[in-house]
Amino acid sequence: MVKKLVSKILLISGCILAAAAGPAVAQLVFLNVVTGETLDITQGRPDGRDTPAVKSFMQTGINPYNEDPDVLVKGEVLFATACSACHGHVGEGKIGPAINSGRWDYPQLEEDKGLFETVFGGAARQMGPQYEMLTQDEILQVMAWVRHLYTGDPADATWLTESQRAAFKPYQH
Repeated sequence: MVKKLVSKILLISGCILAAAAGPAVAQLVFLNVVTGETLDITQGRPDGRDTPAVKSFMQTGINPYNEDPDVLVKGEVLFATACSACHGHVGEGKIGPAINSGRWDYPQLEEDKGLFETVFGGAARQMGPQYEMLTQDEILQVMAWVRHLYTGDPADATWLTESQRAAFKPYQH
């Protein structure tokens, strides 16, 4: 409960900071999940930063690719090449933690913004930043696949819209 509250406060404070900066900066503030320092999202591959999905995500923190069947195919392929060696083929965990059950190492992972921060900027132990390997658009695609792998109760899937949550079927492997 406290972790969820802290995560929501961080998300809200990021939105407030972005809003306080004025209309010229309509972008959220992204933080390193370990240190809390601001992430430089200009790092990494320059391609894939100006897609409509990335532009929307940078303003809202909500992944527009969640449950998009066209993107899930791409996300699955990217996940298989970039993530499955550590997190398992269906997110069940190997060297890295399971990411399909909703039992997150970081409470920020309950929100798309926090998942992006973790993939883009890395996390503790062996999870390095992925911004050199994946474009920002590809990170969103992988995130959509990770969300799709969820095996828990759809009511707890905070990243889904109400209509997505109503239609969501936990992943069966």
